[in-house]
Amino acid sequence: MENKENYQLLKKRLQKELLEALESGGEWSDEDIMGQIDTLIVSASKNVYLSGYKKLMMKQELFNSVRRLDLLQELVDDKEITEIMVNGAGDIFYEKYGHICRWDKSFESNEKLEDVIQQIVAGANRQVNEASPIVDARLADGSRVNVVLKPVALNGPILTIRKFPEQPMSMERLIRQGALTEDAAAFLEKLVRAKYNIFISGGTGTGKTTLLNALMGYVPKDERVITIEDSAELQIHNITNLVKLEARNATADGEHQVTIRDLIKSAMRMRPDRIIVGEVRGAESVDMIQAMSSGHDGSISTGHSGSPEEMLSRLETMVLMGTDIPLVAIRKQIASAIDIIVQLERLRDKSRRVTEITEVVDCENGEIRLNPLFIFKENSEVSSGNMVREETSYAFDEASVLGKLIHSGNTLIHRKKLEAAAVRLEDGL
Repeated sequence: MENKENYQLLKKRLQKELLEALESGGEWSDEDIMGQIDTLIVSASKNVYLSGYKKLMMKQELFNSVRRLDLLQELVDDKEITEIMVNGAGDIFYEKYGHICRWDKSFESNEKLEDVIQQIVAGANRQVNEASPIVDARLADGSRVNVVLKPVALNGPILTIRKFPEQPMSMERLIRQGALTEDAAAFLEKLVRAKYNIFISGGTGTGKTTLLNALMGYVPKDERVITIEDSAELQIHNITNLVKLEARNATADGEHQVTIRDLIKSAMRMRPDRIIVGEVRGAESVDMIQAMSSGHDGSISTGHSGSPEEMLSRLETMVLMGTDIPLVAIRKQIASAIDIIVQLERLRDKSRRVTEITEVVDCENGEIRLNPLFIFKENSEVSSGNMVREETSYAFDEASVLGKLIHSGNTLIHRKKLEAAAVRLEDGL
């Protein structure tokens, strides 16, 4: 029975028999299920030949189908895969080393895919159905999950899983991968220690959360840090006095919702040294700006944008969603709250780089003034041999972008926080 079609037919039959056994009642441990699978495979082997390898594969696939994520478990277990994208039962894609590939496996039906989705959502204490077809959740290992069902999704259930490394990315590894230079990292370290308010800007998949995790490694261990996220992603291990808050969606009847705004307001009463907001997308930016400008220095947040200028414009729009004050007043608040913007981009070779570190100076004549300190300068293209290949780095067949984050020649204008923290910058900064 080495024929793939016959193998799948046998697997389907054994899966049905396994489910019937599990539904017979009683509590089934993982060991019990494995034992039952062994019994089914041994019985089937009397009539159908299965090699030792096929038996092991069948056993794992059957177990994954009832206790884990069915065929997706193979992708979840692959540490080199960073994103899994399921566009209905027949179209599964994954991202590996920055490239998106189509998988040669598929679910047997949309119903089976929906079973896996409901298993994921239930494990995160969330609900998703036709009445509420969009939900964010996470796996037990912290991977972020987004689900969209019909009638919103027209080509079947849509499942997207963003995976994160088992160990949070350190700044040293980001430097080795070429995401930024040692000089830029040392500069950011001093700003974090001096409690500058930092905003990380970038598009989808540029590594904003990764950089935020790395920056948290510079926060003194004796500080009290409160993290606020829509769906928990941050991996902070160096802070002992850590409070992790996560927003909660409304129930089916529209009650019991806890928003990012609610959490920020609550966090300000919890004696934080720093407030870390995973990402701002809407009206909660009002409360984040107020937190940053009301004595909670050292706060860090992220947002989606293609440049520092665009990020400021988006922040203005988001603040207007939550309050009704003149635009000039909003710009003055933003300029007084945010000290530094770090811009990330995903270049054409799929590498993720810090492309700009700029200071927010002030609001002059109704316009926010920026002071670029580091700028990514592209030189040419070289072969992929220059890339460092690690568990979470990127290897490419095509030419890789050669460039460097260089000092712009400008010096940091606002230095009071550095002086108060007795932190000194290198000459020229």
